[in-house]
Amino acid sequence: MTRLVDVRNMARWIADHGPDRCIAGLIEYLDADFRRWEQFDKSPRVASHTPFGVIELMPTSDHETYGFKYVNGHPSNPQRGFQTVTAFGVLADVHNGYPTFLAEMTLLTALRTAATSALIARTLARPDSQVMAMIGTGSQAEFQAMAFREALGITTLRVYDVDPDAIAKFVRNLKPLGFSIEVAANASEAVRGADIVTTCTADKQLATVLHDKDVTEGMHLNAIGGDCPGKTELEPAILDRAKVFVEYTPQTLIEGEIQHQPEGFEVTELWEVLLGRKEGRTSPEDITLFDSVGFAIEDFSALRYLRDQVAGTDYESEIDLVAAPEDPKDLFGMVGAFSPVG
Repeated sequence: MTRLVDVRNMARWIADHGPDRCIAGLIEYLDADFRRWEQFDKSPRVASHTPFGVIELMPTSDHETYGFKYVNGHPSNPQRGFQTVTAFGVLADVHNGYPTFLAEMTLLTALRTAATSALIARTLARPDSQVMAMIGTGSQAEFQAMAFREALGITTLRVYDVDPDAIAKFVRNLKPLGFSIEVAANASEAVRGADIVTTCTADKQLATVLHDKDVTEGMHLNAIGGDCPGKTELEPAILDRAKVFVEYTPQTLIEGEIQHQPEGFEVTELWEVLLGRKEGRTSPEDITLFDSVGFAIEDFSALRYLRDQVAGTDYESEIDLVAAPEDPKDLFGMVGAFSPVG
């Protein structure tokens, strides 16, 4: 049998344990897996693009466990009553190929994206950071805010979104949780005086939601909206001033802010910083940029964390997903068992 965490039980697990606690635990699993980065199989995600959006598969393996995530990105979905992003994920035993764990990953991906952002900010941002600007207050925003409070103690937020309903939703969800929120009239106003800037927009286009003139020395930029070719959020001049950090360079070159940079543009992979092989922030004046596109190892970490947390609890159930005939060579016999008797 394959263990399953469905949507209802995922939401119940997060609510019962608290998003902060879930994110905190996930940060440590991510940290551990980034530090064993070289043990994993790595490849850019497999993407199928259409005029409607993109559907992707994100696989990896540490040679004991194989994992993948199925995820879509359809920016026009909210106008049609659907989520922009949905996902599910699988873990399998590499020794026999059987899937062992299946989980919804729309909610779980929100946790893992926020946890990854927080882990990187804990590594790269100034330790005295107090204010975060957020450009984009969609589905990911609350999770990002909670992750940065968990990792860096940030409770002061300055936010902007082109959709006033999204801002109202964000304020409604987070003010009762103790955040101080200032709604800005535009992105430039939101960024002014911020120590950390998170950009997370959904439109799949070459956009500029953050301008170079608004970026000051010492900022940490958390650019998490990039997830496909042709989509950017930052004015290119920012990249010339910043120290740029990525998850997996071959994938970020396809989908991230660096996709239009010249060959040889210098970036540092995050695992190298965590292992001390390369430098991160070296002075309070550095501008650090996390050019995030999401990578399969992060999903692997999230699935591994969830699997361990729910094992033996009523948050998981079992599903009969894999055919298991009594005689492994007699698959047809399973059909015969249900055939009418002549």
